[in-house]
Amino acid sequence: MSDVYTPPPVWKNTESGGKFSSTNRPTAGARHEKELPVGDHPFQLYSLGTPNGVKVTIMFEELLEAGFTGAEYDAWKINIMEGDQFGSGFTELNPNSKIPALQDRSGDTPFRVFEGGAILIHLAEKFDYLLPKTNPARAETLSWLSWQIGTAPFIGGGFGHFYEYAPEKYEYPINRYAMETKRIFDVANNQLGKTGYLAGDDMTIADIASYPWLGNLYHGAYSGSDKFLSLHEYENVGRWVKELDARPGVIRGRLVNSKAMAERHSAADFDAVEDRSLFDPVRKRADA
Repeated sequence: MSDVYTPPPVWKNTESGGKFSSTNRPTAGARHEKELPVGDHPFQLYSLGTPNGVKVTIMFEELLEAGFTGAEYDAWKINIMEGDQFGSGFTELNPNSKIPALQDRSGDTPFRVFEGGAILIHLAEKFDYLLPKTNPARAETLSWLSWQIGTAPFIGGGFGHFYEYAPEKYEYPINRYAMETKRIFDVANNQLGKTGYLAGDDMTIADIASYPWLGNLYHGAYSGSDKFLSLHEYENVGRWVKELDARPGVIRGRLVNSKAMAERHSAADFDAVEDRSLFDPVRKRADA
């Protein structure tokens, strides 16, 4: 790095630059008053077509694909670049001001569920789908789900930030997080060399959580970082990604809250997507 930074005795907030500098602050809570819209379905999802958001829309679409009609949902787009996540209505659902956030209105008393892992567990338990009830299969699934939640910040906030979004490129942080991202891929690759899916021979919520992150990078997210990281070397991850790419529920889930489909209120909304190639089993990305 060209400049040596010596931390001051007490940190003070300064303009950091970069793509997200306009929204980043060291404080929590609402910044403006804004109520959230509410649709007619039992589940109201407020999200964005980023990896953390896509894991939930894929879950909903997989539930519907499997015949769980009670999983109908409205998906409202939260534009994080415009600060929608800091509206009073959203912060009531998620005080952490991060997508996704869910309101479950399927019973007599609506309640919130926030953070993607918690939403996946909630839906899996509610519909008894993609989360085994007994050990060791349940423990294995929850272990891999927790692994994904723990590794995502290294891929996104670490590698993705310094490789793609930081105002300047520095060798040290890019190398640090490139190494960790490759290690994460190697963990998954080793496991997928022994099992069809992360937690065993059947798909679980661990796969739904991990796929948007690993799949996005494998397909070239962050300006073609798949080549920079030589992700073609992870053949077992590639096999797994391509299998998930072709699932109808996954295909639909990737589109929700993206540029191709800002909101989702019924299955008919997919008919209005203009670029039909986005439904091809061979993946084409619809960036958020």
